[in-house]
Amino acid sequence: MMKQWVGLCVLACVSNAFARDALKEPSWETLALRTPESVLVHQIDGRKVLLVSEIEGGHSDADAKGGVALLAADGKIINQDFVRGLNAPKGMAVFAGTLYVADMTELVAIDLADRSVVQRYPVEGASFLNDVAVDGDGVVYVSDTHTGKVHRLINGKLDTYREGLAGANGLYTLADALYIGAGKRLYRTTSAGDMTLVAEGFAEDVDGVEALNDGGFIVSCWAGLIYHLQEDGTLQLLLDSRKEQINTADIGYDPATDTLFVPTFLKHSVRAYSL
Repeated sequence: MMKQWVGLCVLACVSNAFARDALKEPSWETLALRTPESVLVHQIDGRKVLLVSEIEGGHSDADAKGGVALLAADGKIINQDFVRGLNAPKGMAVFAGTLYVADMTELVAIDLADRSVVQRYPVEGASFLNDVAVDGDGVVYVSDTHTGKVHRLINGKLDTYREGLAGANGLYTLADALYIGAGKRLYRTTSAGDMTLVAEGFAEDVDGVEALNDGGFIVSCWAGLIYHLQEDGTLQLLLDSRKEQINTADIGYDPATDTLFVPTFLKHSVRAYSL
C-alpha cells in the first residue's frame, strides 16, 4: 500500500536512492496515429491492450472526427477505428466494462463489448473536459481545464467535486484519494474533504499522472516533460523533449512490465519506455 503523502516537493529537492534513470530511446514507437492525447492500459478478452484517444480534428472542436484506437501491448495497431464519432476526446477510464471518455463538454460512456455509446453526460458550464479517473466504487471524475473544476459522476448523476483549481487536468485515484494535477501543482484530495499540496515546481503544466508499482508517481507535462515524483517528495526530471517539440501528453503505465506509454500529440505517435 502506498503511503499517504503529506510532503511538499520543489525542484530543489535532493535525489535519493529510489531515483529512476533518465529516459533515453523508446522501446518502440507507433506512428501514423491521429493526434493521440491519452493512453490507457486495459484487458480486453484476457488480452492486454492499449486504448489511445485520438483527437484527429481540432483540439477543441465538436466535429465528431475523434475516436479511440486499439493497440496491442507491443504497439501494433489492432483497430484504429475501435471507436469513432467523438469530439476531441482526451482522458479515459474504465469501470465494469464501460469506457468513460472526456469529450469536450460531455462525459461519454462507451460499452467496450460492442463499442457503442450508451450514455452522454453533458457537464453544465464545461468548455474543455480533459482527464478522467474512476475509483473502486465506480465514481467517475472528470476535469475541466478551462473552468478549473473537477466534476464527478455518481449513480448516473453529475455534481461538482472541486473548483478553484486553475488549469485542472491530470487525475488519478488511489484508495480513498484523488490526485489532481492543476497548473504546475499536484494535489491530493480525500473523501473526507481534505486537500493537500503534494508537489509544485513543475516547469510546465501537469497533464498525466500515474502511480508506480514501487511507490511514487510518474507525471507528464504536455509541453514535453516527464518527472518521477518519489515517495519522499523528491521531484526528478526524466525527459525533456521541448527542444525537439515532442509533446508528452496523458501517459499510460503498465505496472506488470514497468512500461511507460507516452502519446506525443502533435507528432502523432505513441512511444513506449522501459522504466
